[in-house]
Formats: sequence, C-alpha cells, structure tokens
Amino acid sequence: MRSEEKGWLVKYLESRKEILRDVTIDAKNGAHPEHSLYRIIQPTGLMYGQSAGKAEFGAATGKDRMKILLAESLISSSLLFHDKPIKNPDELSEVIVKALENIGNFYNHVFPELATPTKTLFGRKKTPLELAEKILDKRIDYSEEFNQNFWVSFFHNSLLFLDIFIFGQWIHTNADRIVADFFKYERDELRFSVVKIMAAAAHANTTIEAEEQKLLEYFLQSAGLTPERKKEALKIFDEGIDIEEINLPTNNSWILKKYFLEIAILTIWSDRKVEANEQDFLVKLNSYLGFNADDLENSMMAIEGFILEHWNELDYLQSKQDYQQVSEHFIQRLSKITTSNKNRLSRKVQASEELMILLKKSKSEELTEEEKDQMQKLLIVVLKTIPTFVIISLPQRFLTLPMLLKILPANFFAEINHN
Repeated sequence: MRSEEKGWLVKYLESRKEILRDVTIDAKNGAHPEHSLYRIIQPTGLMYGQSAGKAEFGAATGKDRMKILLAESLISSSLLFHDKPIKNPDELSEVIVKALENIGNFYNHVFPELATPTKTLFGRKKTPLELAEKILDKRIDYSEEFNQNFWVSFFHNSLLFLDIFIFGQWIHTNADRIVADFFKYERDELRFSVVKIMAAAAHANTTIEAEEQKLLEYFLQSAGLTPERKKEALKIFDEGIDIEEINLPTNNSWILKKYFLEIAILTIWSDRKVEANEQDFLVKLNSYLGFNADDLENSMMAIEGFILEHWNELDYLQSKQDYQQVSEHFIQRLSKITTSNKNRLSRKVQASEELMILLKKSKSEELTEEEKDQMQKLLIVVLKTIPTFVIISLPQRFLTLPMLLKILPANFFAEINHN
C-alpha cells in the first residue's frame, strides 16, 4: 500500500476492518480507554516518533507507515471513546465515517497550517474520507521535513501523539471558534511541556551531553513554537529546570503522563547510558506525575521491549554492546515479574492441554520446529494473563523459546510436572 496514491485511506480501512472491530470489543469489555489506546499505540513506536511496528500494512516507506499509523490511532481513539457500545458492522461503519469527519474538522480548526478546503476546485463538497486523506497527507509531509534519523524523528514525530491525545478530547465538543482557540492553546501548552520535560531530563546528570544538545536543537526547529516561547525554551535548555517548576497541565490523563515519562526516559537514553543521578531524576519525575514504582518499571520495560523487538530497524540507535545491556535489563525485569506471578503462570500452563502435551514430549525427545513455534506462542499467551501485560505489549520476535525458558522462574516446569 502506497499512501501517496489517491484512495489509500479507503484501502486501509477495508484491509483493517477486523482489527478495528477488535478495538470495539476492548471498549465493550470495560477496559479503560486510555489503557487500551496505549496498548494500541505504544508497540507501533508512534509515541516515540517511529513507525517500526505494523509492517504487515505492506506500506512501502516509513512515511507511508507513519501516515497509516496516525490514521489508525485517530480512528481507534474515536472507537475507544465512543459513548455507546458498537453492536454490529453497520454501527461500526457509521462511527468510522463520523471519525473521518472529525479528523477533517479537527485539523482544519486546530492546525491552521494544514487547513484544507472542504470543496473541490469545481465546487463539489469533499467526502469525509477525501478530506481526511488529504489532511493526513499534509500532516505527515509536514513531519517528514525533520525525519533524518531516529532522534530527529523521535523529537518531532513523537508530537503526533499529542494530535491523538487532543483529538480524543475534541470529538466530544462542538467545533466552534472558541473551542478551536482553546485546543490550539492546549496544543501549544502541551508542546512546551515536552520542551520542559526534555530540558529537565537532559540536565539530570548536571551536564548536557553532545547528543542531548543536538536533540534540543532539533526539537526547537520542529516544535512550531512562537518566537517568545522559543526564547524561553532556549533559556530553559541552557539553565535547566526543576521538576517542581515544570507545571505540567492539570489534565489528569493517565496516557498523557505516560507519554511525558517515556519522553524523559528516551531523552536520558540518547547518550546510550543511564547514570545514577539520571535514574534518581526518573524516580522523582515518576512520583511527581503521581505514578508508583511499578509504573516507572513498566515504562522502562515497554521502551526496552520496543527497541529489542525492532532492533533491525533501529540498529543506528545503539551499539552491539548496548544491545546486550538493554537485553539483560529487560530479561531481569521480565524475570522479576514472572517470579512474582509464578502461581498464576503455573495454573495457566496446567490449564492448557496442548502446552502440557508439548512439555511432556520435550522431556523425552527433541521437538520439531513447528512444535517449538507453537510452544513459544502458547507460552506468550500464558504470559499475557499477567496483569502487567494487559497494558504492556510483549516483544514476540525477541521472546524466542530459549529466551522464554530463560525468563521463567527456576524449576518452573519441573514443579509443574511434579504436580
């Protein structure tokens, strides 16, 4: 699928209708909409300005994938925050058409630099699909100006997440001028909050590393700040800012706070190491955001899992030695969780007849490659029953069968067979 071709959006909607229907099941099952949205967005890399996930789209370029991911995220947000349960395919189609209409209105009102006429040259009113497609083209073309490497695209394209967050609020309002002005103000305030988070994280070890300085410069080029705000940002970058002075928006959104926390983590990661005082900063920021220790641990694990899952696409991010370090940290975190959920995992394994048969066979003979693949899939299904992994996505390509056996508690299978 090439998203520069006219009609790409309708092709995408047709190819992803089953996935979009699954999103409505999430909403129907009472999952928190923000938790569900995080689970959809985080593994794709969109929160980090990446499009490493969702390779099955068949998109030809990173630009194509990013455009499709943005479309899916905006539509998913509409489905998750829809007021009523969606009962059948016709209702799903109606909600998607409404979402497309909202996308056009949202960008035309809140992003005046992307304003797109609602009528063709000959006076025909564009359909919601046509308007949304054109605006999404413009939005990603605008982002692509800064898409030079991981860190440049991280600090520009990660702002796409703010589009999705603000859109989730926009769809519940009436699109008049006063409302539009409020959301334009919120967009600018949230972008400036990212500036402050980055500056505080970069100063966490009291020294601005060369990598961090470059990131801050890239961000200033791409964040669309007013001259006054840019001057203020330069001062903050130069002098630093205490966490207590950041004054983040009062919106108590869980996913927005997660985004701020993970932006800070990746800023600190930009020089490929996390020092003790930087870790202390993350603990302090985590507490300031109202999170507990598990929330910070989960965000660290989510980022590590994403990077390990997509290492081939992100090989310029870390060196080989760093890969080993990230891998070891991730395995340690995962092992800690499986150990604390040992009894739950044991019950789930024993409840899977197919998995128990494979385990028994593996004790007496070598499993075939197909059997090993199936065992890997079944073990990941078991791991997903742990509450932590209801929200955090597991890196399935990284978690090969040998790796899974490594992170499970010691003597886990021996004890199951004994029971």
